[in-house]
Amino acid sequence: MSPILIGLGVLVAIALILCLYFIGVYNKLVDLRNRFQNGFAQIDVQLKRRYDLIPNLVETVKGYMAHERETLEAVIKARNAAYSAGQTAAQKPGDPDAMHALGSAEGQLGGALSRLLAVAEAYPDLKANQNMSNLQEELTSTENKVSFARQAFNDSVMRYNTYREQFPPVFIATSFGFKEAELFEITEEKERAAPQVKF
Repeated sequence: MSPILIGLGVLVAIALILCLYFIGVYNKLVDLRNRFQNGFAQIDVQLKRRYDLIPNLVETVKGYMAHERETLEAVIKARNAAYSAGQTAAQKPGDPDAMHALGSAEGQLGGALSRLLAVAEAYPDLKANQNMSNLQEELTSTENKVSFARQAFNDSVMRYNTYREQFPPVFIATSFGFKEAELFEITEEKERAAPQVKF
């Protein structure tokens, strides 16, 4: 065998190995991106469940808390803002602007719910209402599910971001538009506290 053919064979083998490596890195980036997008879809399911519970909660307390109209309106307004931010984030999971807006809106909703539930404690008849107790249980359960889903999403985002920043995948990631994904965090300390839903 001539040295030229051996040299060409080696070059073809190296090119094939590089091509397979490139395909592997690209596919892993796609897999990691799909995982964090699926993680956000799980958050979205739980957020929608919570958004559906809030109007029922407001309707239940409305009859008892006629003098607390501002509090009720604040909860509905915060719920609507969070729902809108959630819809935007669902279209672009991991997008920094969408995730910051969602985190802020969720923090405001949590604060409004906490204020509503704190005010509701002053109404003994409301505390005894079975519908209110059921809604509080569902809301607590949903809050826990949101927390677990957010943790899973943030773990997936961290794995994706870590891989896309490593050498040499960073070159493939930037060449093919794999942008950094943003964590789903609630930034203000007072908004980080989960609403207390016990009576």
